[in-house]
Amino acid sequence: MTDSFALNRANWNERAELHAASPDYAFERFASDPAHLSGVVRFDRPRLGDVAGLRGVHLQCHIGTDTVSLARLGATMTGLDFSGTALAEARRLASAAGAAIDFHEANVYDAVEVLGAGRFDLVYTGIGALCWLPSAARWASVVAGLLRPGGRLFIREGHPMLWALDADATPAVPKYPYFEHAEPLVFDDPGTYVNVDRPIANSVTHSWNHSLGEIITALLEQGLTLTGLTEHDSVPWEALPGQMVRDDVTEEWRLKETPSRLAASYTLQAVKGG
Repeated sequence: MTDSFALNRANWNERAELHAASPDYAFERFASDPAHLSGVVRFDRPRLGDVAGLRGVHLQCHIGTDTVSLARLGATMTGLDFSGTALAEARRLASAAGAAIDFHEANVYDAVEVLGAGRFDLVYTGIGALCWLPSAARWASVVAGLLRPGGRLFIREGHPMLWALDADATPAVPKYPYFEHAEPLVFDDPGTYVNVDRPIANSVTHSWNHSLGEIITALLEQGLTLTGLTEHDSVPWEALPGQMVRDDVTEEWRLKETPSRLAASYTLQAVKGG
């Protein structure tokens, strides 16, 4: 596991600078438009509701676009990520956007030790996060540990049905495990999910899938109550190249033909019992 995290950190350190420079992450728009929000947060605003005044923590916050967006909606935000390079970009973004955010560098599994137990009204996780963690149960214990009684989890994530598909096949077909697995999936891909100006040198990554049932059960076993689960036929990036089309209104990608065939992402909400 240690080797997997080190390998992935090298990849994300390199991605962070490329992502911050990419127009897809819109750093300049955040700086020039005080009302601008990330596409991920905009997509889920009807489900997110009013977060003004909440103490929130964004786990695996990457370069901070969703974190800044939540701060702009009135939450007092903390961001945590294992990539120091990503956090340097996140701090730069927050400064340019005029957002006061407390960023911490740590493995997500160490979040309670680093940030303190029961401190937060809201734990937020954006899309493309759980696939980098080997254990959904351990992640759920972190979520429960961070939340105060009555606090809530809000997560938008790629659907395990999507993660199980071979994106290089046309049409995409199941290739990878749907259920959680001990050994990581190993990929060697010099690309990334946004437009960048050069390939990634640290291209090897380790990842894991977790079934929807395993994720929900892990949260229930930690004393959380499921309050919302919405499955979507879209994701914020072209997950299956050449097979998806972008909706210019939502800025999301879905299958060109019969998108109802694929659960591509989901939004999950849960509350910690008191």
